[in-house]
Amino acid sequence: MTDVHDRPGAAIADGPGEVEAGANQSPAWGSADWAEGHLAATLARWAINHELLACDPALADTAAFCEAYGIDRADSANTIIVAAKENPPRYVACVLLATCRLDVNRVVRTRLGTRKVSFATAEETRQLTGMEIGGVCPIGLPDGLAIWVDAAVMTRQRIVLGGGSRRLKLALEPIQLQRVPGLTVVEGLAQVLARDGQP
Repeated sequence: MTDVHDRPGAAIADGPGEVEAGANQSPAWGSADWAEGHLAATLARWAINHELLACDPALADTAAFCEAYGIDRADSANTIIVAAKENPPRYVACVLLATCRLDVNRVVRTRLGTRKVSFATAEETRQLTGMEIGGVCPIGLPDGLAIWVDAAVMTRQRIVLGGGSRRLKLALEPIQLQRVPGLTVVEGLAQVLARDGQP
């Protein structure tokens, strides 16, 4: 894999470390400033080695980001929130490579032990995590939220994840994810997509 330092998405910070969110004021919860500051503090607290990459918010969605910044989709990972349709709903964060499709109706539903599941909406995702779709990161999620990582993610030398907001991406070695409390690696959580987009 080509080092992300050689890509247009220039590294703006190495970690562990923090990104200043504003020394004299607290950013509003759920804002880009809050999400980035919260992620930076969490990375530092758990001593996770990483790089933060600048991203045009308009190009934060995976396909656009990979094309614009020359990142292999096999090295890009998405964090997707899935909801068990119960009252109240239960949620899980699923991490999978961009070249794969989440096995929602079999693996996720079975592991959740529920009859019906659905992808969380953009608003549900923001309310639950404080992060926007296109920037959701498995690091810094609410305490108690299960995090399942497809085993294929752990086979990559380096992956690029959402960086809390749509204007940042997070690059790290997958082994660093094992520092995240409550994270579980799941075999077969996602299926590899063929060129036509089908598993």
